[in-house]
Amino acid sequence: MRELQRQTASLLYDRLAKSKDKRGLMRLATHGQEVMQPLDALKDPVVIEFLGLPESPRLVESKLEQALIDNLQTFLLELGKGFAFVSRQERITIDGDHFYIDLVFYHAVLKCYVLIDLKVGKLTHGDLGQIQFYVNYYDRERRTEGDNPTLGVILCPDKNDAVVKYTLGEQQERNIFASRYQLHLPTEQELERELRREIRQLSMTPQLKRASRKKAPGA
Repeated sequence: MRELQRQTASLLYDRLAKSKDKRGLMRLATHGQEVMQPLDALKDPVVIEFLGLPESPRLVESKLEQALIDNLQTFLLELGKGFAFVSRQERITIDGDHFYIDLVFYHAVLKCYVLIDLKVGKLTHGDLGQIQFYVNYYDRERRTEGDNPTLGVILCPDKNDAVVKYTLGEQQERNIFASRYQLHLPTEQELERELRREIRQLSMTPQLKRASRKKAPGA
């Protein structure tokens, strides 16, 4: 019951519904979360208030990672259906140079590895290039018969969707993703704003929606 209350407060239903069409939304309402493609398995934002970490410019990635490991069971519940923990700080070596992947999971439904890179600052195009490097390596060196292509996820407190779009191109929503994390549950005011935004989106015609998306970056 406590976890159900928490997920309700964290807008779980809304976060899952955003990646689906009307038929998908009806499936969600009647059957719960159904993972059919990578985008279905990922949330934005990921709410990790259970870590008890304050929002601070002094937060470092190692402290965030340790807090997630210390609360791994709850973190897996927040990630959603199908995630299984594999390793942390997994080292890969290329021509004598060492690189470390923050967190490695395997998704039992999608049948693929999921690499998670943690950031405490706003997402940059360099961060996207780094996770792409990890994904390419995993696909060539670790992926075995029966595994689907590896997914890469950057968890960051803030991102510019335009930077993601122009850096990833066609790979966006295919195998590289950027998700925001929140260190607190949404306030009543934030929930109210989100509900109003959703109501506006639902009441808009397709033409108005396209016009709104075009206007948004310069608004």
